[in-house]
Amino acid sequence: MAKGKGGNTVAAVWEIAEPIAAELGLKLWDIRFVKEGADWFLRIFIDKDGGVGITDCENMSRAIDKPLDDADPIEQSYCLEVSSPGIERDLTRESHFEACKGEKIKVKLIRAVDGIREFSGILEDYEGMRITLRLEDGSAMNIDKKETSYIKLDDFNF
Repeated sequence: MAKGKGGNTVAAVWEIAEPIAAELGLKLWDIRFVKEGADWFLRIFIDKDGGVGITDCENMSRAIDKPLDDADPIEQSYCLEVSSPGIERDLTRESHFEACKGEKIKVKLIRAVDGIREFSGILEDYEGMRITLRLEDGSAMNIDKKETSYIKLDDFNF
């Protein structure tokens, strides 16, 4: 397995985790390998129709523990965390955008457009790293993904 930081680690863990998640009736939403302070965290985000519960997280954590140890794709010590992507989940992968077409999203730009950095609207399309956002006034806004600070599902409806 590929060892190292960032993308190689995530790709190696994804290869291990995806069939395990599928066997448990789950979908991988994202995997992140990040350093916070002196500690490394391997975060596996899982999803399923109807939502993820604590039992799903426990089952995934237990099921992936030994395969990760056997494959040993990560050189340094780390803490494994398995969770739901939660509400207002980050949209980072092409599969996220495909799954969320027609949904309301929030976009924060790196640089303001006409003095505004945050926009919300319906995700109309995603192609070639370009997002088409249908704003409340009915107009369409095309945004390059590389120009964003974040893109999140706007499903916080309480």
